[in-house]
Amino acid sequence: MNAALNSTEFSQDPYPVLAALRERGPVQRIRTGNGRTTWVVTGWAAAREALADGRLSKDTARYFADRPSTRNLAPAVSRTMLATDPPDHGRLRRLAMAAFTPAAVARLEPRIREIAEGLADALAAGLATHGVVDLVEDFAVPLPIAVISELLGVPERERAAVRRWSNTLFAEGDPAGRAPSRPEEDPDAVVDRASHDLSDYMTGLIAARRLAPGEDVLSGLIAARDEEDRLTEPELVSLAVLLVVAGHETTANLIGNGMLALLLDDALRARLRDDPSLLPGAVEEFLRYDAPVTVATFRYATEPMELGGARIGPGDVVLVSPGAANRDPVQFPAPDAVRLDRPGGHLSFGHGPHRCLGATLARLEGRIAFEVLLTRLPELRRTEEGTDGLVWRRTRLMRGLAGLPVTSASL
Repeated sequence: MNAALNSTEFSQDPYPVLAALRERGPVQRIRTGNGRTTWVVTGWAAAREALADGRLSKDTARYFADRPSTRNLAPAVSRTMLATDPPDHGRLRRLAMAAFTPAAVARLEPRIREIAEGLADALAAGLATHGVVDLVEDFAVPLPIAVISELLGVPERERAAVRRWSNTLFAEGDPAGRAPSRPEEDPDAVVDRASHDLSDYMTGLIAARRLAPGEDVLSGLIAARDEEDRLTEPELVSLAVLLVVAGHETTANLIGNGMLALLLDDALRARLRDDPSLLPGAVEEFLRYDAPVTVATFRYATEPMELGGARIGPGDVVLVSPGAANRDPVQFPAPDAVRLDRPGGHLSFGHGPHRCLGATLARLEGRIAFEVLLTRLPELRRTEEGTDGLVWRRTRLMRGLAGLPVTSASL
């Protein structure tokens, strides 16, 4: 159980390990691969409580101040808004939130649909020419990448590199995770280098936007930095990095994981195709059933506390698992099945002050993606039966397919 969270088997299917932990109790202490220990929160009630508990800090700079590390992550990656506590977190979140209000997101719907339909047309052309296309590489990833890139003003020719750096940040040394590129490379060094590449790129993009401001979100953040002095320069770069990474990773996994569930269930696929009004609920169930984030980012206790019956000491690391909490049978009957009649309550976007600020956008992109694929490409089928041949990205944090080859039943 100890090293299982970092194993290939866990990346392929984390749910047996998480269920076994949860059966022992909602909060369990395990030994990590480096010989240290950490608390893993797998029960829904305990996870929801932990995500909103101010005694669990996300200030990694403070935590590692007297704990030397050999890592060389770029500060723009290691010290994002996700790694801050109030009051800095609230200030940064308010600046970014303006781009993700329900009204702002609703205005994006026509453009998101246009991008999705264009990608679906390209899939159809690829199927006609080659007979097989990759639903992840050719649709699930490019859609949110295009949306967040347009919001931030990332030129189309540079998006592939941004996506590659972002993908590498979550990889853990396995080809399914896209890193390292050469077997002899140290996985940590590969991730560290990608963090600097992405940080340097966003620094350059900010410089370009200063010279030629546009209507994009990044130009607005630069104005807040330069005119209103509400951001430091490192905060500006870090916020830009976070938006581009978080702005597509979760959504790409939602689309890929959700389409896999649909391709494995003919009746569900037909039901949603015939009644698109069910799609918003389906998006919520896909988020619960196969959460895009298996284990949330780092937290640590700032004082003694009790959580889920466990006594946690100051300085103890706490990892909350939305993937496990979303399948807690106490909260969700028959949790390993996809059911459209469930009430809400999943934790895939978090809870409390760090709840995902892009949740509204991700939901909209997911709904449009499923609708477009179901209506424009109704004959999509997997190239293999069941779950044979599936390869998942090698990462403990994220839950996403490395690829999803599909064909058409009409071919």
